[in-house]
Amino acid sequence: MKGWILALAALGLPGAALAQAVGAQDAGKSLNSQLSGDLTVHDPVIIREGDTYFVFSTVGKYIGIKTSKDLKTWTDAGSVFAQMPAWTKEAVPGTEGIWAPDISFVNGEYRLYYSVSTFGSNRSAIGLATSPTLGAKAKWKDQGLVVMSTKEDDFNAIDPNFVVDAQGRQWLSLGSFWSGLKLFPLDAKTGKVTPGAEPYSIARRLAPAGGPAPVEAPFIIPHGGWYYLLASYDYCCKGVNSTYYTVVGRAKKVTGPYLGKDGSEMMQGGGTIFLRADLQEQQRFRGPGHAGAFTDRDGTTYVVYHAYDKQADGAPKLRIAPIRWEADGWPTAEY
Repeated sequence: MKGWILALAALGLPGAALAQAVGAQDAGKSLNSQLSGDLTVHDPVIIREGDTYFVFSTVGKYIGIKTSKDLKTWTDAGSVFAQMPAWTKEAVPGTEGIWAPDISFVNGEYRLYYSVSTFGSNRSAIGLATSPTLGAKAKWKDQGLVVMSTKEDDFNAIDPNFVVDAQGRQWLSLGSFWSGLKLFPLDAKTGKVTPGAEPYSIARRLAPAGGPAPVEAPFIIPHGGWYYLLASYDYCCKGVNSTYYTVVGRAKKVTGPYLGKDGSEMMQGGGTIFLRADLQEQQRFRGPGHAGAFTDRDGTTYVVYHAYDKQADGAPKLRIAPIRWEADGWPTAEY
């Protein structure tokens, strides 16, 4: 749509006429309803370089890449790595793939954080790769281990998300199950966890018996003087039987405490539902979760996530929705 809008603007249409034309073209159509092409992803994140949007995801064994010029039509663009980085085999024996990337542009280069683990274990690690550019000219250099967890730890070092706070300090949120989601301070020069740093706890759930319950995939969005924490609750990876959904809480400090709109504490399993499975497509897409966000040049923030498609044997598919910021400051996903 963006190219079409720019074309109209180039014709000299006044703002009101331009808005009316855009509204007429897309009236009643969500962005999700217009997605096409290669949409199979899992744990997606999104960024833009020049006139191209890039989605990085778990699909594609060594971090798959999809590209689009208009946010609607998506094409496979290969993978970040040709093989597992050498250090990962020793750090996490038995690992065979790379999961849950996070992408950002920091100090003139792209940072791609990624997860290495085996299913159900918290012997896990987060690594970092950097490149001066994206696309065909990308030159990814693996920077090695960022942070690791073992069975002696009470957290699981997967699902990274990079964020910069209002004071310019860099942080990495992460976590899946165990004692919940954590936030580590980073060394700004290396992009790695500061040696000896203790993490902050930012979200947790408890099962009825008092044990750990499913919470994972943190993503923090700074907006309007607040920090908004997205997190996935319940279970992914079960196709159309997945029970994933996404909640949001906000805090004045990046370290929390994060509260839902009703005041419920995310450290107690609270938060406000942000993405749920009862979509307008007659229950076609199930388990929406592992959400990330991206703010485009026009100021529009989009949430990107995966959901399991009942019309494609439960395959995980790319979903993208613009976020509307309400008068009270809370985000609504227009999906």
